Amino acid sequence: MPDPNIAFVDCETTSLRYDRRAWEIAVILRRDGYPDHEASWLIDSDDLDLGNADVASLRVGGFYDRHPGTAFSERDALLRVEELTRGAILMGSNPSFDAEVLAARMRAHGICPSWHYHLEDVPTMALGWLYGAGKPIPEVRKSDQISLACGVDPGRYGRHTALGDCRWLRDLYDAVTTGDARGPVSTTNPYEEV
Repeated sequence: MPDPNIAFVDCETTSLRYDRRAWEIAVILRRDGYPDHEASWLIDSDDLDLGNADVASLRVGGFYDRHPGTAFSERDALLRVEELTRGAILMGSNPSFDAEVLAARMRAHGICPSWHYHLEDVPTMALGWLYGAGKPIPEVRKSDQISLACGVDPGRYGRHTALGDCRWLRDLYDAVTTGDARGPVSTTNPYEEV
């Protein structure tokens, strides 16, 4: 049986609470024998329940600077996320955070999340690689420091943008599994499927 596809997933959210909404979603789908497929969506403000948002969370992701107001409907974006992640292992930095918000909102729209039940935390995987390779372990075990210790500079990516974080995690994953980190790639419009 072939290995499942993997999908690097990240969301920028309206808060850290259980009732948070994803206002930006990105997926990089990797399938054996195919080039990576990158997709990202900004969610229309009418679907976000901004009255229940946390200002600090919105600032971290740059909501006020980057969100155009009118964008993809939450349901349409989540239908596409479900299609891309169906059967795939979700990879991320604390991927349960993203999986929880996506699953809750999918179910609210009558969509069944269908990714693989096993999630993979890329920075934790990278920390294990550092230990196994006998490399120095950062004193502060935060994802940025772990990434730097693995030779992938997170500052070269659009951090706290969903697609930028997906690209960073993909490259960190590649660095520790194959020794090949591609480095950041640019796109003309990161807010729709590319």
